[in-house]
Amino acid sequence: MKIPPRFISVAAIAAALFLGGPATVAAEAAPAPVSASVLSTAAVGDICYSALPSQAHDTLDLIEQGGPYPYEQDGTVFQNREGVLPQQTTGYYHEYTVITPGSDTRGARRIVTGERSQEDYYTADHYATFDLVDYAC
Repeated sequence: MKIPPRFISVAAIAAALFLGGPATVAAEAAPAPVSASVLSTAAVGDICYSALPSQAHDTLDLIEQGGPYPYEQDGTVFQNREGVLPQQTTGYYHEYTVITPGSDTRGARRIVTGERSQEDYYTADHYATFDLVDYAC
């Protein structure tokens, strides 16, 4: 049987060690289970710039040039409703289409940019997962 972890407060440990208090230290209740949606906020991976599809390079070049973009939705505010990217204020992120060859629609691939320099995220699965573009490799 696996026993769930218990968390003991620092104050209780300090009292027991430094004040010569009794060895009985009350354990605090274990935290509530973390939901999958909360875990997804840490789901941002990394991808080397060189590993991106060529169409993502084209999109990043267009972003650098300020357009023109192939779709009217390009450059609009990305709301981060999925909560996968780090939490920021509304307007911090913007999205751009990465063209998918053979697709009659915008497809699922996007670049989402943050306000910081070179804070570019790539998703190939329509916002389910993101990879931060690493320009150093």
